[in-house]
Amino acid sequence: INARLTPGRRPRINKMGGFSRVRKAVFPMIDIFTKHEGQLVRLEAFEEGCWANLCDPTPQEIRETMDFFGVDEDFVKAALDEEESSRIETEDGVTLIIIDAPVAVRDETGVNYSTLPVGILVTDTNVITVSLRENAILSEFAEGVVKGVQTSLKTQFVLHLILRVATRYLQFLKQIDKLSSSLEKQLRRSMKNKELIQLLDVQKSLVYFSTSLKADETTLEKLMRGRYIKLYEDDQDLLEDVLIEIKQAIEMSSIYLNILSGTMDAFASVISNNLNIVMKVLASITIVISIPNIIAGFYGMNVEGLPLAQFFWFPIVLALVLMGVVSWILHKKNML
Repeated sequence: INARLTPGRRPRINKMGGFSRVRKAVFPMIDIFTKHEGQLVRLEAFEEGCWANLCDPTPQEIRETMDFFGVDEDFVKAALDEEESSRIETEDGVTLIIIDAPVAVRDETGVNYSTLPVGILVTDTNVITVSLRENAILSEFAEGVVKGVQTSLKTQFVLHLILRVATRYLQFLKQIDKLSSSLEKQLRRSMKNKELIQLLDVQKSLVYFSTSLKADETTLEKLMRGRYIKLYEDDQDLLEDVLIEIKQAIEMSSIYLNILSGTMDAFASVISNNLNIVMKVLASITIVISIPNIIAGFYGMNVEGLPLAQFFWFPIVLALVLMGVVSWILHKKNML
């Protein structure tokens, strides 16, 4: 059940500093989950320890949800900016973590890979995620695909979320490698612009991935210092696993990008060389077929002293012989 705050309603704070259960009407872009009997279940109201997921929320949804949790609206708006880079900051007890997550969009030309910022807000009792568009990684958490996560353990939940992002990077990088190999085979056979343009799109995707992964790595290294959110011993191990996955993804994207750049340069040279060969053959053919025109030009003029001018067949035979000789010479020189 999707959830919504009743307009104008404020959270009720109990003596322990947590939220008492507050019911609300339906907001289509806000999902609320909590851990119950080993799996995530949807809630009809915010409560302490829940996870709220905002997907492309309206200004009213942002305002009312942020009023409920008592955090700054700018934190949410930052996560909704497609150009926002990965970073981490803390204000008034609320930590904002922006992670660039990989996304795959299918269109008429195929699958395009890019990145999209995902905002993670960590309050004293809750975790809020914000994304501009529906994200497959958050959907996997909501559908219970990812096991062993608890919304009440905020740091663990955040790290499991980032680990899933790193895993998705590795998955997409393997798909990109297979796609580039397939395009390379097609390009060897056809040498058409279509495959070259698709390789350029793949190269652009790898540049996006490489840039976003390095920014994510910087954010995780800041997170590892423990100044933004409290890290327990298990959290340290999990964070190290996340960093290892991110570093592996950075290395893979760098390798694939270098290979693809070299492949593009090689194919550009091959195409240029093929063009030179075609031009060389055409020039040789032009030389051969110009011989009859030269002979006909000489014998067509009113000039005395030309050999065997009285025989009409002689210019034809002479032209054919010269064409054969020139063709043989050009063939020996690999010009034809």
